[in-house]
This record gives sequence, C-alpha cells and structure tokens, in this order.
Amino acid sequence: MQAMRWDDLQFFLSLARTGLLAAAARQLGVDATTVGRRIRRLERELGGQTLFVQGRDGHVLTEAGRRLMVRVETIERETAAIVGGGDLTDGEEIRGRLRVSASEGFGTWLIASHLGDFAAAHRHLAIDLAANTGFLDPSRREADVAILLARPQRGPLITKKLTDYRLRLYAAPTYLTARGPIASSADLPMQTMVGYIPDLLYSPELNYLDEVHPGIAAQLRCSSINTQFRLIVAGAGIGVLPCFIGDREPALIPVLPDIVITRSFWLVTHQDSRHLPRNALFVAWLSALVQRERANLLGEQSDPGPKQAA
Repeated sequence: MQAMRWDDLQFFLSLARTGLLAAAARQLGVDATTVGRRIRRLERELGGQTLFVQGRDGHVLTEAGRRLMVRVETIERETAAIVGGGDLTDGEEIRGRLRVSASEGFGTWLIASHLGDFAAAHRHLAIDLAANTGFLDPSRREADVAILLARPQRGPLITKKLTDYRLRLYAAPTYLTARGPIASSADLPMQTMVGYIPDLLYSPELNYLDEVHPGIAAQLRCSSINTQFRLIVAGAGIGVLPCFIGDREPALIPVLPDIVITRSFWLVTHQDSRHLPRNALFVAWLSALVQRERANLLGEQSDPGPKQAA
C-alpha cells in the first residue's frame, strides 16, 4: 500500500462508489479515459489484481476490490479524523455503496417498508438491497451486512442476534368457508397446505411444517414466501407465514393460533468492515427499526393468550 499513489486510490474510491466511469470522471473533474487508465495502473501496482468487472449496471467490485475498499476507507476515515480533529460521524458525509442481504420476507416486509426514510436521511449513500430466496455471503464480501436465519458457524464474521420472530398458520375466509372448520392440527392433513419446495430450501430453518403436525406435506409448493402469501390470500390453501406478514393482511385469518413457531434473525458483518461508518450507520438504524417493530415480529397483536418471552 505504501508504494501506491493516494490520488490513484481516490480514483478507485470514486469509481467504487459511483459504479460508472462517467460519474467518477465528473466527480473527479477529469475524463472517463483518465479514470480507466488510473484504475489499470493501480491494478498493475497490486500485482495484476482485477479490482472491477463490467456489469449491466456499471463497474462492480471484485473480491479483491472489496478487500481494497475496506482498507482504503479505513485510511480515508482516519485521515478525516486527523484533519477534522474527530471521527466522521455526520450521516450526510457518509458516502459509498452499502450492500445488504436479507431473506425475501424480512427484506420485503420490514426493510423495504422503511428504507426510503433511511435513504432520504443519507443522500450520499447508495444502497443495494438483495432480498430474495438465498443469501449473499459476508465472509466472501458479497454483502456488507447480512440478515440470516441461522448463526454462521465459521468465517471471519461478527455475528449477533437481531431479533426473534414468530410464525403462524393463516388462511383466507373464503377457503375456510368452503372447507369447513379446523378444530386441531389433526385436521390439517385433509386440507390443502401451501409451503416451500423441500429440495429448494435455502435454509433448513424454513422447514417447519413438521413442527405444525408430524408428517404433514404441502400440496402447493413454491420457493418464494411472497408467492406463498399470494396463494394463501387468494384462498388456495392454508400456510405458515411470519406474523409480520400474515398479521398485516386484513384478508387473512390466523388458523389454530395456539400453534406458534419461533425463529431468529442474525445480523452478520465481516470483521474487517464492521467499523466502516456506512455499516455502523445501517446496523444502528436496523436495530432501532427492529425494536419499534417488536410487537409485529412476535405476533403479539394477534396473540390469543398471555404474552410469552421469545
């Protein structure tokens, strides 16, 4: 790192944060050709490492690029603290691109519902939210912050429990009217159940139908929790949903509400990047959001009996 030119690293930072040669060039007051040339020189100084790949949306950091990004931003932050006489804490000054990985349900129904407020408060921070059926791996720097369904057992990671959440059975009134009352879990094998495709589960924590009733199987199966939600709302069958999804939909009714499944979300970051301002900022915001949404996450608004500690 000592042999490198700091201005080359500034070119690297600008391209990493904007993702576009033209945008980085405007930010630096040069032309795009100059940006490209300086990046290639930096790659040569690093022994021929490739720092970016060209994607559909612009230049994307490689694993080597993300490792360098952590080191350069640490230098930038420490320099700003020396020059300014303190730490860089003003949210408006935090720049860069933050990539967050979350399960489809949590990312869609919790994070996305509030992320606009976070983005509006931090206009210089670009955010990628990967909310789908699968997770990006922070240990391989595929994501800056990940919200996982299980605690990772290995890797250079910092992990803490974010929150517990609860799931229940739900159905549409039209389905229950057509199929008759359901008195106990013993009635469920005769019902049309909605659930995951077993061999496409991206986390074993999603395999919970046996906890509802041993040996029960889904007739309607799909890999997406949002698709399952749509099937249940349409009256196609009964399914298990997180309470923060099922309780928000007035067209759904809890079925056998005494049957409650508890799972947890885990907050994971790479140990080398946990102190980056943008990471710390998002983690603090998400932790506060989870506290505000605790009743929804635990299904306490629909809890038919005394509240139990999760």
